Amino acid sequence: MTAPPPPTGGLALFARQLLLRPKEISAIAPSSAALARAMTEGLGPKTGRVVEFGPGTGALTRAIIARGVAPADMTLFEMNPDFVAYLRNRFPGTIVHHTGAQDAGTLCPAGVGAVVSGLPLLSFPHDLRRAILMAAFAILRPGAPYVQFTYGPRPPIPDEMIAELGLLVERGPKFWTNLPPARVYRFRQSG
Repeated sequence: MTAPPPPTGGLALFARQLLLRPKEISAIAPSSAALARAMTEGLGPKTGRVVEFGPGTGALTRAIIARGVAPADMTLFEMNPDFVAYLRNRFPGTIVHHTGAQDAGTLCPAGVGAVVSGLPLLSFPHDLRRAILMAAFAILRPGAPYVQFTYGPRPPIPDEMIAELGLLVERGPKFWTNLPPARVYRFRQSG
């Protein structure tokens, strides 16, 4: 007996991946619309290039485009091959890399207007978290934000890494209607 074909809808695909790869999928549902709006606040046609880490089925991607960022100005980094295929089909014109966010520094030129991340940073080893952040700040233009949400009670970047990278931290709202509840953080390099 052969396996059924993968679902084509984003929610069905998310559910299938949650069942097949629970350690890779850190949520029980895609990001809520309210969380996506908060994550993309301040983005627009003048932002320039936007890079997204861990787009999954594109809940944040849709919100970025809704803010007026052109698909041609978007680069997505996704490890899950089924999500990659879905994103390439769902968001034509975007660049979708089938690799980890830690490779952004070698695949994207500097001068990015924002990095928006849906990665479950708290579940990553310290060295991988550091490599992802180093890649993000290598491509961001000065003063541009790295936007991250977390399900934990504290920022998803440890204090010593915040100090090492010279980051300023802006704590945003918590979204209780997201599953699980999530808080938005914006990080910028000082100076």
